[in-house]
Amino acid sequence: MADVEVLVVGAGPVGLTAAAELRRHGVDCRIVDRLAVPEPYAKSIGVQPRTLEVWDDMGLVRGALDHAVPHLGQLVFIDGKPRPRVELTLPPEIPYPFATLPQYATERLLAEHLASFGTEVERTTELCSVQTRPDEVEAVLAHADGRTERLHARYVVGCDGAHSLVRKAAGLTFEGGAFPQQYMIGDVEVDWNLPAGYSMRAVHLDAAGELDDMLICIPMPGVRRYWLSMLHPSAQVRDVAGSGAPDGIALGLGEGPGPGLGQIQTVLDRLSPEVTTASRLHWSSSFRTSYRLVDRYRNGRLFVAGDAAHIHPPIGGQGLNTGVQDAYNLAWKLALAVRGLATDDVLDSYHTERHPVAREVVDRTVRHAGSGLISNGDDAEMTLRRQAQLLVAYPDSPLTQPRAADDAPTAGPAPGDRAPDCRGLLSDLATYPRRLFDLLRTPRHVLLLFAGTENASGDAAALLEACAAEAQRAAHGLLDAYLVTAAEVPEATRPVGLRPPRVRDTAGEFRDAYAPRDGEALLIRPDGYLSGRFHPAVPEHLTAHLRRTFA
Repeated sequence: MADVEVLVVGAGPVGLTAAAELRRHGVDCRIVDRLAVPEPYAKSIGVQPRTLEVWDDMGLVRGALDHAVPHLGQLVFIDGKPRPRVELTLPPEIPYPFATLPQYATERLLAEHLASFGTEVERTTELCSVQTRPDEVEAVLAHADGRTERLHARYVVGCDGAHSLVRKAAGLTFEGGAFPQQYMIGDVEVDWNLPAGYSMRAVHLDAAGELDDMLICIPMPGVRRYWLSMLHPSAQVRDVAGSGAPDGIALGLGEGPGPGLGQIQTVLDRLSPEVTTASRLHWSSSFRTSYRLVDRYRNGRLFVAGDAAHIHPPIGGQGLNTGVQDAYNLAWKLALAVRGLATDDVLDSYHTERHPVAREVVDRTVRHAGSGLISNGDDAEMTLRRQAQLLVAYPDSPLTQPRAADDAPTAGPAPGDRAPDCRGLLSDLATYPRRLFDLLRTPRHVLLLFAGTENASGDAAALLEACAAEAQRAAHGLLDAYLVTAAEVPEATRPVGLRPPRVRDTAGEFRDAYAPRDGEALLIRPDGYLSGRFHPAVPEHLTAHLRRTFA
């Protein structure tokens, strides 16, 4: 018998997300970290709209909204001349904007959320070795008091960073390289009069049009407080072999000695669009930009997530957000496996779904690292949606209904796409409108059965009710179902009190967002992605699809 179902190694944002989600899904887990206290540094600050949606589902978005600040856009200067302002404005149907929040605040919110499930981070506890066996993993832990513990877990999730011991124990490769440039960052306050909420990017180009100097300033919570990134005075040193890390991976953010206030002021004097003075240096560091990607996200009972699986240039705040969504994707699948309810494809789908996402992020950030500029081209909205991580999709997952089906919808999200939010849903037991995300805020699958005028009553409605009952049985009860009636369906058409519960699309936003067909069933996974669309909704088709996930 295992001592614990899952051991999570590393208590940064990714590990805390993994542990909190496992606990929300009812899984017994432990989370360990070698540090005695969390690092009080703003190593990462960008929070993407999709991550806020994830936190909404997890139940901790309120704290994030209270402590974060909006990231409204970016001011761009090239050779001292202003360029068109980049506005980070998304369509109104997207519930959350771009934001910034220091990593230490993110970790505190996640740790408090995890503690609400009765689980605390075990600090000053270091993973020494991992050995896999057919039915479990043996992990050797070293405690601060000198004790050595042999822990038996069914699964181990390595969220232990770029130098991950779990990754090495799993025999996973981590191929890539490093840029020759060295960067320095500083968390400071500046007294300029630039618009609040906007980041600032100033670059200088040489005679050949290549970037040879750069300053990036991103707003943080506080009065005129910014996260500054700039080239190190020794940036042109080409020797990256002596990185200071025994595994050959270049020193990452927070691992190298940082600049003083005077060095930062020198860069501001050179590149700031207006005269300004830096003060109150909260933290600084130096680093080289590496780019690496693991060959597999899983080997048997060992998994990796976050920086243990992918590292890349810190362009656009993608790293932390990608890692959080790794953990969010994995947790519900591990929960099914622990219960013995998952098919073989479920755990394998973690790699199938997340590895292409990380590959795209690594390639994109490497491609843009040289220019130091955010694209604001012809397809600006698509660029923003990609930056916001709203375009992440899993069409090729073994858990996703194939898109080539003859009855595939011509509009609305396709199987594998993110399930968008919508408002104006009225239920029989609430006089106020609800959001669709209110219905999706659950660790279970959600089945939405859409009824227009032809399917809201009689035998057609009975068939939809039968679909809900059969789907719940196929999912071992881990599925919530709702009947969504179109705005034109009279309220009295269906007697209250029947199952599944009814919500009425009074504002028509569900129809606008999903373009559902009368009598269609939409199945949404616990991580908010559309698993399949079935028209007409037939119990046999739904249960056959659910068997892709549920054993």
